[in-house]
Amino acid sequence: FLGGLLALMLIKPPQKALCDEAAPDWSLALFPEYQGALTQNNVTLADFKGQGVVLNFWASWCKPCEEEAALLEQKWQEYQDKGIVFIGVDYLDQDPSAKRYLEKFNITYPNGPDLASKISKRYTIRGVPETFFIDPQGNIVGCRQIGPFTSAEQLDQRIAEIMPGD
Repeated sequence: FLGGLLALMLIKPPQKALCDEAAPDWSLALFPEYQGALTQNNVTLADFKGQGVVLNFWASWCKPCEEEAALLEQKWQEYQDKGIVFIGVDYLDQDPSAKRYLEKFNITYPNGPDLASKISKRYTIRGVPETFFIDPQGNIVGCRQIGPFTSAEQLDQRIAEIMPGD
């Protein structure tokens, strides 16, 4: 048993924590209907230098994602004019289902599909929802939030950590 466990550990390296370090860059093709106020339909992390980024991985088939959808949209409305951008990354989903989900929860911040799971792999996500908080210099602040946000105060606290300075 111990030998098998050791072999499994050697085959599958431990997942990177991605806490308090430079955020991996990414490129995301946005759903045309869900670009938010952005004029381009393809965005990268570098496009948001100088802003705080709330990077949320979700899927239409994810019930816990539904628990935080309204709260994320509410906080996007509250912080979008304060140097904070929300980006939704749709994980292992189908476009029609994803767009129905976004419509159902009246999501207006930019969202796009993670084609071939490229971004998810770079961020070593373990499931959805997962949220990363990236400061204006492009660094992940703290560690990822695994699971849905359950309170506005919890989300406000994390956003305060990535708020651009004056």
